[in-house]
Amino acid sequence: MGNKKRIFKGAGTAIITPFKNGEIDYDNYYSLIEFQIKNNIDAIIVCGTTGEASTLTDDEHKKMIDVTVEKVNGRVKVIAGAGANDTAYAVELSKYSEKAGVDGILQVTPYYNKTTQKGLIRHFTQIADSVSTPIVLYNVPTRTNYNISPDTYYELSKHENIVATKEAGSIALVGQTRAVCGDNLDIYSGEDANIVPILSLGGMGVISVLSNIVPQCVHDMCEFYFGGRIKESSDLQIKYIDLIDALFCETSPIPVKTAMELMKLDSGELRMPLVEMEDKNKNMLGEILERHGLI
Repeated sequence: MGNKKRIFKGAGTAIITPFKNGEIDYDNYYSLIEFQIKNNIDAIIVCGTTGEASTLTDDEHKKMIDVTVEKVNGRVKVIAGAGANDTAYAVELSKYSEKAGVDGILQVTPYYNKTTQKGLIRHFTQIADSVSTPIVLYNVPTRTNYNISPDTYYELSKHENIVATKEAGSIALVGQTRAVCGDNLDIYSGEDANIVPILSLGGMGVISVLSNIVPQCVHDMCEFYFGGRIKESSDLQIKYIDLIDALFCETSPIPVKTAMELMKLDSGELRMPLVEMEDKNKNMLGEILERHGLI
């Protein structure tokens, strides 16, 4: 990693935001944080896609970052989602996150208005220049409809404050990025189905949806791999592939919140425009959870 600071190695949970009667249920959220830490998660990522950040008000977003730092209290790493398709607002949220005391800041590629590769370099550089807290880029083409190219990753990896990326693109892109960036950019899997494949290409772990419900297993998948127990790590990946598929059979975090509800982990409501799962999908998810002994 050279002179750069690694934020975490292993499994980070892209944690859900529980709502009750339209408001954030903070007491319930604190219980979920304790559940994660008790089950050996390595990092908590607050206000990400799974946390329904796009429908949080500005005040809610900032309060979620504050309370996460406060409740985690240094026991594991905290990374705050502070991305936006408006560079100035992404800078503002990043500065707020830094002041709150997070360990890392997650920055998604600008969505909807998008930009060019040249625009991505300027956008992320401006954000990285505005704070000293390490930045994790986030490439998620299924939601933004474009990729950070390997050449762009290479340019961005030169910035001392851009230390990692959460990669939810193709495995080929991970290999190409590793080839040009070497150890100058840590890569975390942004897809639960690709944890072990990305670790095999030198990845440092995962930012996971699955770990909302089985944090210990996702932690173990990474820990086994790093400890040279490759087959055990791969076996876990394969064991949970049906559950991973089910967690993405509808727009995330609809299925994971439903799974938590079925497991009696109070996940609260979804916030519109997200709505409850189709009955047939919910039944299938229930059967898979039962098969894994989770309900």
